[in-house]
Amino acid sequence: MDANVVKKWSSSNEIISTVQAALRLLLMAVFLGSLLMWIMAPTNTYKQSWLPSILAKLNSTYFEPKQGARLLIYTLPILFVAAMGCFYLHMVKELKNDKITSCRNPRFASWKKPVLIKGPLGIVSRVELVFLIMFIALIAWTFATYISNYFAKINPNSAAAQGEKVWQSKLDSAALTLGLVGNICLAFLFFPVTRGSSLLPLFGLTSENSIKYHIWLGNITMTLFTTHGICFIIYWAVTNELSQMLKWDKIGESNLAGEIALVAGLAVWLTTIPRIRRKFFELFFYTHYLYIIFMIFFILHVGISFCGMMLPNFYLFVVDRYLRFLQSRRNVRLLSARVLPCETIELNLGKSLGLSYNPLGIMFINVPSISKLQWHPFSITTSSNLEPNKISIVIKSEGSWTKKLYQMLSSPSSLDRLEVSVEGPYTPASKDFLRYDTLVMVSGGSGITPFISIIRELIYMSTKLNYKAPKVILICAFKNSSELTMLDLILPISGTPSDNSNLQLQIEAFVTREKEPKIDNIKPIKAIKFKPHAKDAPLSSILGPKHWLWLGMIIASSFVIFLILLGIITRYYIYPIDHNSNIIFSTTSRSVINVLVICICIVMTASAAVFLNKRQNDIETNQVQNMEGTIGSPSSYEMELESHPRQSLSQATNVHYGRRPDLRRMLLEYNESSTNVFASGPKRLRQEVATICSSGLADNLHFESISFSW
Repeated sequence: MDANVVKKWSSSNEIISTVQAALRLLLMAVFLGSLLMWIMAPTNTYKQSWLPSILAKLNSTYFEPKQGARLLIYTLPILFVAAMGCFYLHMVKELKNDKITSCRNPRFASWKKPVLIKGPLGIVSRVELVFLIMFIALIAWTFATYISNYFAKINPNSAAAQGEKVWQSKLDSAALTLGLVGNICLAFLFFPVTRGSSLLPLFGLTSENSIKYHIWLGNITMTLFTTHGICFIIYWAVTNELSQMLKWDKIGESNLAGEIALVAGLAVWLTTIPRIRRKFFELFFYTHYLYIIFMIFFILHVGISFCGMMLPNFYLFVVDRYLRFLQSRRNVRLLSARVLPCETIELNLGKSLGLSYNPLGIMFINVPSISKLQWHPFSITTSSNLEPNKISIVIKSEGSWTKKLYQMLSSPSSLDRLEVSVEGPYTPASKDFLRYDTLVMVSGGSGITPFISIIRELIYMSTKLNYKAPKVILICAFKNSSELTMLDLILPISGTPSDNSNLQLQIEAFVTREKEPKIDNIKPIKAIKFKPHAKDAPLSSILGPKHWLWLGMIIASSFVIFLILLGIITRYYIYPIDHNSNIIFSTTSRSVINVLVICICIVMTASAAVFLNKRQNDIETNQVQNMEGTIGSPSSYEMELESHPRQSLSQATNVHYGRRPDLRRMLLEYNESSTNVFASGPKRLRQEVATICSSGLADNLHFESISFSW
């Protein structure tokens, strides 16, 4: 390569890196400023000084002052961070600065060590515990400040003027405060379940690992809102005003709408109890759609002006949900399937060449012939670099949905076509596992599946890029010999480099319920190839290769259009009626108008972005189909594959029968300067590994849990 070209390329990278650093500082400053407003919100300084000044400046014929203030203070900063975060992630992806670069001494790695392991919160790291304590402190501060300010205004005279006793007035204030504090939790509730959000990768999080935060927030939110409702019911009962329960005021809060929202929220909350969720998963799954009722009636209960606090997280969720809806309308091309004797199947789907992703990703799969509504997440086992035109998942037959799918594919009469829809893939923004000298991956049963993608990616990097990959130790536990066939999924059917000796791979497999091999009784792996169908297309990103850039444009443009339309509607429809008095125009009507405008703006901008990228996706689809045509269109047939691991793996595999792995001894044997320990599988296994890594006997062990508890 010419020296001038190299110099220009290096200079360009330096400029991009400088822009990234500046953008990180800007986003951090805006985010911290937003948190400061949350902290100051319950104080008299905010109410008596800051807010009146803001309201005076926003008092116009285009925006209702209170709604404008909350949009400016709470909504705009978070959406700005989300939109600019998309541009930041786009630059990171374009620069690809984490592809080969390795940091052997990860900063703040010790903060990821587990400190809580077997408690009700699950496995919690130090940094998670710190943020949890900070969040609880924010809730406690807000509650204490509101209560102090409200109670300071209550005395026998003020209570008597309202026809109440002092304790009744305090109960009324406490009930209101619980609702205000609950709104803080609601303002964060949807962030962890917004799968395609830019906020999660900005904080180094993934959607699947953030589910527990959604569970924590959901429990706290419903506890506060339920107590809020009960306190008001008690207050109305002791003041002989139970008729207030059926009140739907034209102006101000609507009690009946709040009760409907609370009932919907309680239905969702009760079905999340672990025992109910496990035994009646479909009930849990379908009941969760009541969040729509909950949010609609919550907005009608408090009014759209107050919703500026919780609007950002729900706004981003709606954007993500609509994009997922558009992607799920497509049928994905199912190339083939491998049926393993351990009631496990591998689905291989076609993908566009422009769709790239990092290891440890997941996809949500829907099979309409089983259920048109149910979507289930599964780990991606392929590497987008090693297998550029295929993406695979592995499904273990455990629940009713997976058992039906296994029966369909394992039946003697093979299928010509299986209709499949996909949402995703959702993957980490970077390859953090490259920062370590050694990777120790501990799995139980089907927990091995997320590690397959790491091994395949390292095979590609060590052979094609001559990169010195970390040493890999895979410790996997299976119940019986038939599950050993899952090791054969580590290498793909095609696309594997002929020489993968550059990768230091060691596999320690344990068969816990058998004392000797029973390979003779194991059925061979069966592979099924499906016929192509005109309605099916390779999986591609709904927003094309420049996904983050388009997502940022959708968030920014939709919100700007919303503000413009809201200003027009307020100026020429609402303002002539009430002149910003908030005592004439219905609060419910104002809320409905705002919700409709938000939905219209999101649908309009997102649909336009998808339409503009459709041409690029169609070009990639034709390229993939032409490649298939040159290879030969597969016909529907069945074939048998070797049940033993292939020769390249058998030399690196040690199989142990009749015992469980001594994880404590094995993990403490690795004295490399930096070792990342992954644990995936049953809860007890993850807890055991977390206990060892946090024991302090080996400071070089950095723990990371991969949970399948949804």
